[in-house]
Amino acid sequence: MGRVFESLSAWEVMLWGLVFFGGIYLVFGAATWLLTHRLLPALGIGRVLDPRPLQPGQLRQELLQSGVSVLIFGLGMIFPWGLIQLGWAQLHHDASALRICLEILALVIWNDVHFWINHRLLHTRWLRRYHLPHHRSVVTTPFSTYSFHPIEALMLGNVILLPMVVHDFSFWSLLSVPLFSLFFNCIGHANYDFVSSVGYSHWFAASRRHHLHHACYNGNYGFQFTFMDRLFRTRLAADAAQRHFVMHERKRGRQEGQGAG
Repeated sequence: MGRVFESLSAWEVMLWGLVFFGGIYLVFGAATWLLTHRLLPALGIGRVLDPRPLQPGQLRQELLQSGVSVLIFGLGMIFPWGLIQLGWAQLHHDASALRICLEILALVIWNDVHFWINHRLLHTRWLRRYHLPHHRSVVTTPFSTYSFHPIEALMLGNVILLPMVVHDFSFWSLLSVPLFSLFFNCIGHANYDFVSSVGYSHWFAASRRHHLHHACYNGNYGFQFTFMDRLFRTRLAADAAQRHFVMHERKRGRQEGQGAG
């Protein structure tokens, strides 16, 4: 498959990139939505994290912004392809299963480091205006995953370029990056606690941590794991958003009281 990728023309690379990123966004997003809005609640598994309603027109806005991100990610496939064409990177065509597994593990760790660095930069006063469109989704949905400003999409979408110039990866290892990244992103933005029995620091509690990031805006800049937030002391407390939920309940109580009167 790697040799096929190398032999494609620039236009073919960009076309297949658009189909790939658009397809996985819609499939993963729709599957996570159905899972958290239909199947798991019906089975009594897990719970909703943020009880507040979505903003008017939120889903439409997320889909529109995500469409731009899909365009950037898809057309952006020209860059890893270009590195190979220029001889600045190479694919390993005969990698063993063990090598591929180790490469994916390294890329999973690098993805978390890369995400934390760029995410933290996007919360600085110089770049935060490019991150605010993503934070319009205070209560997140699986379709929030690609809902970025174009600058943010460019920053987060270059994750495989540096690894490619320092190591000859298998095509399958590189292909895994957008797949596990989007999968974990959909989980993180699902506004659903899938495994309520585990602790706040557990890998399976990533949705709890990222929902707090959207509810509180600052803190919990990591992706799936906690090691970067622990290292730089940016991890939020498990109850960091509680006051927001209390205020919401009080406001709803007043509105219901006024309606009854």
